[in-house]
Amino acid sequence: MEAAAEIRGRIADGELKPGDRVPEAKLAESLGVSRNTLREAFRTLSQEGLITQVPHRGACVAIPNINTIIDVYRVRRLIECQAVAEALPRHPALAKMRAAVEEALEFRLRDDWPAIAGANIRFHQAIFELADSPRLNRLYGQLTAELRLAFGLIDDPEYLHAPFLERNLEIVELLEAGQTEQAASQLKDYLFLAERILLAGYERLDLG
Repeated sequence: MEAAAEIRGRIADGELKPGDRVPEAKLAESLGVSRNTLREAFRTLSQEGLITQVPHRGACVAIPNINTIIDVYRVRRLIECQAVAEALPRHPALAKMRAAVEEALEFRLRDDWPAIAGANIRFHQAIFELADSPRLNRLYGQLTAELRLAFGLIDDPEYLHAPFLERNLEIVELLEAGQTEQAASQLKDYLFLAERILLAGYERLDLG
């Protein structure tokens, strides 16, 4: 559904933030769809955990909980580590990973952490692409949107992404050298650390 994909993309890009009200009339007009079509999109996104619908109040962007974060990282470890372990030599996604790493390092020189966050998303999207599965690529879009909601609550991209710039480079270099098992092992440790950092930041929030 195109409307659902567009809203999901706006969440993934950080345009729609956790807890934001999503007014039907205004959003339907901006998307160029009917309100019935928009409600169908809301139902799809509610099933994905991205939209919360409150009777008589309308739709809001969901606020993720700790269980959501844990589950997202569980899924990421299952998929990303396997994709890296089975990566084919010279897979086109490796060039995308290398480009994302180099962009992030350049953005660090400018102290542009929101841009680094975007580069990191492209890095992990390329890891999913190593699996050559359109279904997994679609799944990454959903996972990215859910993670963006958690990142948006903390709103500190340097805290979230600074520990991983060199680690991303190390993983790319291992894959370029054909050392897939070592790259997968590093990525597994990396994702456990990323989960801990995100949960630690989340637990400091006052969501009352």
